[in-house]
Amino acid sequence: MLPLEVLPQILPGDPMPMFASWLADAKQRASQPNPDSMVLASVDNRGRPSARVVLCKRVNVDAGYIVFFTNYFSRKGRELQAQPYASVVFHWDALHRQVRIEGQVTRSPESESDEYFVSRALDSRVGAWASEQSAPLESRDLLAERVRAVADKFAIQPGTTDAHVPRPPHWGGFRLWAEAIEFWAEGANRVHDRAVWKRTLTRGVEGFQGGSWSATRLYP
Repeated sequence: MLPLEVLPQILPGDPMPMFASWLADAKQRASQPNPDSMVLASVDNRGRPSARVVLCKRVNVDAGYIVFFTNYFSRKGRELQAQPYASVVFHWDALHRQVRIEGQVTRSPESESDEYFVSRALDSRVGAWASEQSAPLESRDLLAERVRAVADKFAIQPGTTDAHVPRPPHWGGFRLWAEAIEFWAEGANRVHDRAVWKRTLTRGVEGFQGGSWSATRLYP
């Protein structure tokens, strides 16, 4: 078992570098599966929450946002565009650490979505076209048929590992701009160490600009 830790006695003025460091630590530890996975919670127009696991694909430390990608017509995509606020939780049990981020959500610029989409495996790009994510599906056979139809559309031959498959217009990224970020480090006898940072966001040309962070240590 790793030695349990505490947060810095003097909390840093900006929490994002520490978050990026914790994420990097998790990615380097073989005992921590899926280090970039996070639970994403959104709400519908009745205020009812829904949660699912997605992958954090990018971190912008300077601006203070993280990026994930999805089908814009999926349940989460529709909820985030109607109610553009979200909360995520990273839990790295092998490191005895957890991070929660809350804030406002905007769509990624198309260039960011295009850049990431082309980096995906060919089968994943085909799947993004074939799947009407969150919609009712009559059978697995129908989904397989749709996958074959997309492969035919883009002239993909069996065994091909790469081909030009453009990003579908209904698929892309979201940026979660942190208004609050909370760190949790496991302590002995459940006397954990917690601290939260908060800031105010101001709407800018491409998303938000963040004000100064204020930090507060919390009882566990």
